Amino acid sequence: MNTTICPCGSGNPLDACCGHYHDGHPAPCAEALMRSRYSAYVLGLVDYLVATTLPAQQDGLDRPSISEWSANSTWLGLEVESSEVFGGQPEHAFVTFTARWHDGQGEHSHREQSSFVQNDGRWYFIDPTVPVKTGRNDSCPCGSGQKFKKCCAGYFAR
Repeated sequence: MNTTICPCGSGNPLDACCGHYHDGHPAPCAEALMRSRYSAYVLGLVDYLVATTLPAQQDGLDRPSISEWSANSTWLGLEVESSEVFGGQPEHAFVTFTARWHDGQGEHSHREQSSFVQNDGRWYFIDPTVPVKTGRNDSCPCGSGQKFKKCCAGYFAR
């Protein structure tokens, strides 16, 4: 077992924490997914970051920029402020957190409320920087089968 402490701030060994999700096991909740994504930035796991983004957005991600940011930053910590899960099918959640890092321009702190959706037993990050070409009456890009306006529309707008 790897005795490296997980970068997500849990205090647990990486293998017993986010490493489990990096190896392909689905995160049980949005907060666990968000923590594992932070750890993936620390560890340079770009494929994981892409795979845990809403599938309809994955092709729109800038992989070279993600990789560069991950590699050229010294990650200083993660603080989770709150995690809210909303009922319904599919389940949606917000996770509010602050991530800190240092790069060539100095030390940074970023507070964000991220949106997540669960589909087929997996949680996905809804990336607000990647546009989805979907009309309000089109099928939702999360794959729920519902109209976009009745499903994820409000979570993309945040």
